[in-house]
Amino acid sequence: MRIIVPIKQVPETSSVKMDPETGTIIRAGSEAVVNPLDLYAIEAALRLREQHGGTVHVVSMGPPRAEVAVREAIAMGCDSGTLVSDRRFGGADTWSTSYVLSRAIASMGGFDLIVAGERATDGDTAQVGPGIAAWLDVPVATYVAHVTSIDPEVATMTVERLIEEGYQQVRLRLPALITVVKEIATPRIPTLAGKRKARQAEVRKLTRDDLEVEPSYLGLKGSPTKVVRIRTPKVTRGGRVVRADEDVSSAVSELIAFLRERDLVPEKPE
Repeated sequence: MRIIVPIKQVPETSSVKMDPETGTIIRAGSEAVVNPLDLYAIEAALRLREQHGGTVHVVSMGPPRAEVAVREAIAMGCDSGTLVSDRRFGGADTWSTSYVLSRAIASMGGFDLIVAGERATDGDTAQVGPGIAAWLDVPVATYVAHVTSIDPEVATMTVERLIEEGYQQVRLRLPALITVVKEIATPRIPTLAGKRKARQAEVRKLTRDDLEVEPSYLGLKGSPTKVVRIRTPKVTRGGRVVRADEDVSSAVSELIAFLRERDLVPEKPE
């Protein structure tokens, strides 16, 4: 099997900053990591390779420093990696990002399966994986918790999707794309040999000029969705301290009165 895993480098949660004018994340100067939910996709792909043979290729779209994320995936066991990087892709929304990634995947030749993470922790939309499938016109199953079987003779796979009521079994015709949840597997830790391999690996670089793309679909200008306003939630700490150290009864009465002032508890019936 030839498996492709799209991954993303994201800012650590504690260092996320937004540009109030463009509505995009300010990535410069912030510490970045592999999107934690993509690690489960990498692990799922590696286990499928171990069961069915083949190769696992990782692809990421981002600034030049995202090469670190690609090498981390190789250290985990992926066979090779590609970085799609060009300033003309900057500011892309999920629609534009999935388009560029689909063109990059198409340029790599055929594939049997694309395994993506459930969502990215910075955008939290869960749209890029299904978007790639739409652009490539292949079947998609989201929130996959288990890969039940793969039948290469008839080019199909059966998976279980995690839904509100439990699990839903779905059969897909290959090639296909799945997005996976944490239940799929526990990500492995890179070995010393894997880190050595990643350090020496040649990461393929693709720019706008290497891909057959529609220029009007690229970057911030080519993105049909926009963040129109950003607001930081205000945390209100106003109130008063009610202590029950000496008189529990009066403290309870004061607390109930405080709640009734704000219509949070009903008035005492007469």
